[in-house]
This record gives sequence, structure tokens and C-alpha cells, in this order.
Amino acid sequence: MPRTPRPVELALTVPAGAAPLRHRIADAVVGELRSGRLRPGDPLPSTRVLAADLGLSRGPVVAAYDELAAAGFVLSRAGSGAVVAPGADRAAAAGALSHVPTAGGEAVGIRSVATAPPRWDLRPGRPDTTLLDAAAWRRAWRAAGTAVPGNDAGAGPSHEGLRRVLADHLRRSRGVAVAPDDLLVVPGVGASLRALPVALGLVGSTVALEDPGYVEAWTAFEAEGARVAAVSVDGDGLDPAHLPRSARAVYVTPSHQYPLGARMPVTRRALLLDWARRTDSLVLEDDYDGEFRYDVSPLPALRSMPGAADHVVYIGTASKLIAPSLRVAWIAAPRRLRERLRVELESRGLVVNEATGLALAEFIASGSLATHHARVTRTYAARRAALVAAASDHLPFVVLDGVEAGLHVVLRLPDDVDDLDVVTRLEQVGVAVSPLSAYAVANPVRGLVLCYAGLPETQADAAVRALAGAIGPDVLT
Repeated sequence: MPRTPRPVELALTVPAGAAPLRHRIADAVVGELRSGRLRPGDPLPSTRVLAADLGLSRGPVVAAYDELAAAGFVLSRAGSGAVVAPGADRAAAAGALSHVPTAGGEAVGIRSVATAPPRWDLRPGRPDTTLLDAAAWRRAWRAAGTAVPGNDAGAGPSHEGLRRVLADHLRRSRGVAVAPDDLLVVPGVGASLRALPVALGLVGSTVALEDPGYVEAWTAFEAEGARVAAVSVDGDGLDPAHLPRSARAVYVTPSHQYPLGARMPVTRRALLLDWARRTDSLVLEDDYDGEFRYDVSPLPALRSMPGAADHVVYIGTASKLIAPSLRVAWIAAPRRLRERLRVELESRGLVVNEATGLALAEFIASGSLATHHARVTRTYAARRAALVAAASDHLPFVVLDGVEAGLHVVLRLPDDVDDLDVVTRLEQVGVAVSPLSAYAVANPVRGLVLCYAGLPETQADAAVRALAGAIGPDVLT
């Protein structure tokens, strides 16, 4: 029986602060999602009612609802008001916001929020951007600045030079043989995922996703009208044998399963491609940090396998290798779908500005990206080793998953431990981490997701000692 939306009494407390009022109202709604007082499917009060309850004019409330809808937290339907979107609670628990926090502004968090930055920020998705060679980066932007901007107002930049050097980079680093024309340059993975259901003909169809998995993918596909199905992962990632019969596509992170860290073996990769061929379905491969391997030999991307070009939509990004704020990613879709995808991306304004594309192209073509990759890989390997050694000393009974690749590990906790409570305790001692449960849908898991990219080797022992103290000895034995 479908769930009947329950009447909602939304008792918001809008915090004071320098941030715009619409942001603070939106943050308060996201805070209710984190706490569990709001859930997917719940209707929100009308803007007129909420404005009256808060003693505010209606304008900021309307702007806050628009902001929440644009971010995917709520769905606005004509004649039926706004309701909480599917997956919005998971996105909020994972730390997603509806806007970029303003300097000096406050965000509403779960239970209590530290106003000072954490001493050790181990939340995932944060590479160490201080490792970037500032001189090489400036040279790339100076070279981009010499180009005269184009004047075609009817289409996004073609990024011909960037696509050419990216094709060469993918061939050398990930084994993916694509022509420059096969690549579409997009402003980050998260935003671009929203274009896929329409462009790939998946609206109303079932898309299988890893569980636990990438929250933004769940939110994007559900918000755009796809039916999502959870497929649990194990030590080898997703098992193609468990894909539902109704699935027309599957979203996977085979090189380094997010967040558990498994890498899919070649046997399962072959089975996955065989499934796609037999069912005429699509595999959406997110290769978000496939460049980082430590104690194991690198596996080429799934897209590099024979026959994959007709069924695999390959997604890569510069966010882990360079910086998330660069907002540059790329998609290589089967050629029969490429034009539809390009049109859908441009119609949504999902384009990368010309100057950024020129600068990144110069950074790659000059050899600076290859040099940067080698340097950060050595640094991250040392930081990972220091974190693992400290965990062996201070957390001897705890299992660490995903240590062979990527930029994070997962510290498993017993099923009866509330990892959200552990996260709150860690905040109080200056350690910021993410709860593993925030990434799960149908299969509850407990643990902490720890990114070591920004943790100096000299700080690893102190950070892990603080971690062990906050978790408590009763959990560690």
C-alpha cells in the first residue's frame, strides 16, 4: 500500500547570522531532514503558511523553497504543493546542502554543529589542493588568458583542445580508447547526472544502484523520474547476478566502489557487460578516483573492455585528481546516444566555461597533470600508510575497508552502534568524518568514512587517538 503523506507541523527555528535569509530557511529544512523529523514524501507547508508561522514576509520563503527544489531536496508539483523528494533524507545525512555556505555564515547541522573548523577534517571528497604546483597552475591560466573568447551565443563551448588532450590522458591513465569527439565536457558529475535519465531514455525505467552507494546519484535519478533499485555490494563490489530483471541501466563505481572501496574483479566486469549486451541495457561507469592505486596493480576502466563502447556510459572527473571546485568532468556515451546527451546537457545549462577548459587543456598538454598525479599519489600513499598504521595501534579490533585505492577508507562499526552519534562525539573533539549509514538504502551498515588525503603523516597518530577515544572502548573490543 502506498504511504499516505502525514500532516506536517514544521516547527522551524531559523538561525541568526549573516547568511541570506533564504539560505538560513533552507538550511533549517535540511536540518529537519537530518534529524528525521522530515522524511521523503512528507508535504511541506505552503509558503504562505510557513511565512506566517515564522513571522516573515513570503518572498524569502518562496526563494528558500525554490533553492531546495533546485538542489533536489523537494519536489514542487502544480496544484499539490511541495513534498520532500525521495532520497532527500540520505542526501542531508551525508552532509549535502542546498547552497554553498557563505563566509561567516552558519549551517544547521545534526544535533549540534561546531562553529570552528575541525582540527582534522577527514570527510570524503576532499583532496589536498595545496599539493598543486602553483607556478604550473598560473602558467596554464596565463596561456588561457591569451585566447580571444568565442562569440557563439547559441551553444556551449566546444572545448576542442581539452577533449583532444583528455582523450590522450584517458588512453594512457585508464586504458580508455576514445576519440575527442566521443567526449562531452560537463560541470561536475553530481549536476550532470540529472541529465542522464532524459537523455538516455531512462525516465520511468528501473536503474539499479549500489547499496551503499553514491547518494547524489540516487537523488538525481529519482528526482528525474527513474525508478531506482538497490543492489547490495560485497567485497567485490556489485554482483551482476543480483540485478533486477526490470533494470534497464545500472550505475556502478567498479574501480573503487563508493563508499566501501571494493574493486570489481574482471570476472564480474565480464558478467556485467554480458548482461548489458543480452538485455540491451546501459552501464553507467563512474570512474571518480580510478587514478589512485597503492599496493595493487591498476585495473583499466570497465569502458576499456572489448564491446563496452556500445553499452557503457563512462564518467570521469578532475575533482579528486585536481580540485572539486574546478567543476570539470567528462562523459563518453555510446555514439548513438551522444547527440541526445549533448543537447540535454546544453538545454540545462550544464556547460563548462571556455576559459576553464582552455586552462585545464594547457595544464594537461604541458605535462603538469602527469607530474601532479605522480606527486600526489606518492603523498597520498604515505598518508594512507600512516593512517593504517595508527589504526593498527589504536583500533586493533576494527576492520578497515577500501585501503588499496582511492582517497578514503571505511572504518566498520558493529550494527548496533549509531554511527551518527559517533560522528557527533567526534565533532566535539575536532574530528570531522562522515557516517557510513548515510550512504545505505535497503541494507543498513554502520561505520565511518575517513578521507586521509588532507591528513599529514605527522598528524595521523593524534587524529586516530582522538577517533578511538570518541568511539569508546566498549565498541572497539
